[in-house]
Amino acid sequence: MTTYGGGWRRWLWPLRSRKVQVAVATVVTAWAAEAGLALSEETVLTVLGVGVALILGIAHEDAGRERVGPHAGRTGP
Repeated sequence: MTTYGGGWRRWLWPLRSRKVQVAVATVVTAWAAEAGLALSEETVLTVLGVGVALILGIAHEDAGRERVGPHAGRTGP
């Protein structure tokens, strides 16, 4: 028997990811502009650009966390 909270957790677990949160916010903004919310094209493009930049930055950060070894985090020779 599962609890009520467990059922929600099963469906909402992807929202724990920062990349998913940024992607959802970006898509919601683009959808709102398409649905008729009074947003300028510049605003929509800015939100989309920032969303993409954040997702790439988070992915880069995650990849850096996976790097292991005695020289992790060092740059240069």
